[in-house]
Formats: sequence, C-alpha cells, structure tokens
Amino acid sequence: MFYWVLKTVVLGPILKFLFRPWVEGEEHIPESGGAIFASNHLSFSDSIFLPLVVPRRMTFLAKADYFTGGGLKGRLTAAFFRGVGQVPVDRSGGKASEAALNSGLKILRRGELLGLYPEGTRSPDGRLYKGKTGVARMALEAGVPVIPVAMIDTDKAQPTGKVIPKVMRVGVKIGKPLDFSRYKGMEDDRFVLRSITDEVMYALMELSGQEYVDMYAGSMKDRLTRAKKILQREQAEAAKPGRAVDELERELEAFDPEARDRPGGTDGRRAG
Repeated sequence: MFYWVLKTVVLGPILKFLFRPWVEGEEHIPESGGAIFASNHLSFSDSIFLPLVVPRRMTFLAKADYFTGGGLKGRLTAAFFRGVGQVPVDRSGGKASEAALNSGLKILRRGELLGLYPEGTRSPDGRLYKGKTGVARMALEAGVPVIPVAMIDTDKAQPTGKVIPKVMRVGVKIGKPLDFSRYKGMEDDRFVLRSITDEVMYALMELSGQEYVDMYAGSMKDRLTRAKKILQREQAEAAKPGRAVDELERELEAFDPEARDRPGGTDGRRAG
C-alpha cells in the first residue's frame, strides 16, 4: 500500500513534474506475469525513476546495509526502501548469494516484476561493465523473460555521492524481451549462464550507447580505490619538509642540465 501511495500521491507526481522522465519502448512492458527488468546502473536514483515509469509494481534486490542503519535516520532510510519496493539481500557471496537468488525467485514466481542490475554495482565512470550471471540463473529457474533497460542521464542528475539531484530530464529505454527458454534445465551450466548474461549486456550496450568494459565494475572500483590511496600517500610524502626543495631542484636540472655544474648549482650546494 505504501508503495502505491509514494508512487501515485507523494513522490511520483513531484518527480514527474520536476524531471519529466521520457520513456521509449513502453510497449515491451508485459501486462501480466513475472519478468526481470535488467538495467544498467548509473545512479542511486535508477531504482526510483525506473519503477516510476512502469505501470506495474516493481521490486528490487537492495544491499542489506540500507536496512540496518541505526538511529532515526537509519529507521527512516529502511522505511523508505521498503516503501519503494526494495528487498534487503546480503551481497557478501557464498550462502548469501544463494539467499539473494531465492529472494528474487520468490518474487518472480508470484508473477511480479523484478528489477536487477547485472553489473552488481553502480558504474564508477559511466561505462557499462561485465554482467554477473545471477540474472541468467533467475531467468532460467523462474522461466521468465529478461527485459533490458537503459537508464539515460541519471548519473548527470545525481552523480555518486550527491544527495540532492539536479533537476533535469532523464530517460528510460526499454528493449524487447529476451526469451531464454531454449536453455531450460541448463541453469547449472556455467557456460550457458555466461552466454545468456553476455547477451543481456550486449542488449544493454546497444540500448544505452555506453562503452563496454570486459571486467566487473566492483573490480574497477577496487582498482580505483587502490590508485587513490597510492596517490594520497605520494602526496603526503611530497608534502614532507625538504621534499619540495628536492623536487624543485630536479625540475630545474631537467630544464637546464648544465645548472648542476655551475657555481652555486645543486651539486655545489650539496657538496658545500
């Protein structure tokens, strides 16, 4: 009930008025039955704008952290996520991944719509990253179609880390449903799962126009985090007393190699 109140009375009308989301491919939304909406993931607001333009109720699998915060803010956040149709799941892997899969299957077997982000996390740089095979397993086990969805410009409206979005138009492109019934009974074949997932990601690439990167978004985020830490360490080292003088001397020598041999040059100062 809270879902429909938020969507049709409280948030929905305001968001539609301010952001005027445009939709392409509405004819591909099934009127009944379970289906997976597999979307690219550019922004936190993807999980708000996509359900906003789909007439039927849509449920997303959200990381459990959103539901476990303490204090008033934590309780309000958890209430909001439940209200907009999000189901908490543990993404730590192993048994937790199996539990997430089962949560998604329950939704699909009730004949409802499930929203998934095959990349597993938001894109760190606006490109489309390699998909995880959970979308393929759910599609085969539940016997439902996968509908590719491309969110457009949501990263410009609400970049990562920005709480209040910029008011601008955003778009949603809905592609033709992908039928994988030909692989029925092969949900334990990892080559089949990868083939299905790659087909979904190719459809997303065509819809979104994003550059595709053949690595997981989580791995790229880890790489960027390590690079940032290294840069911060180097900057901290460079800021230590004496380092700036040394670096200035090296720059001068690189510009004028003969400077070190002149009276008062860097070699002279060090020798004296």
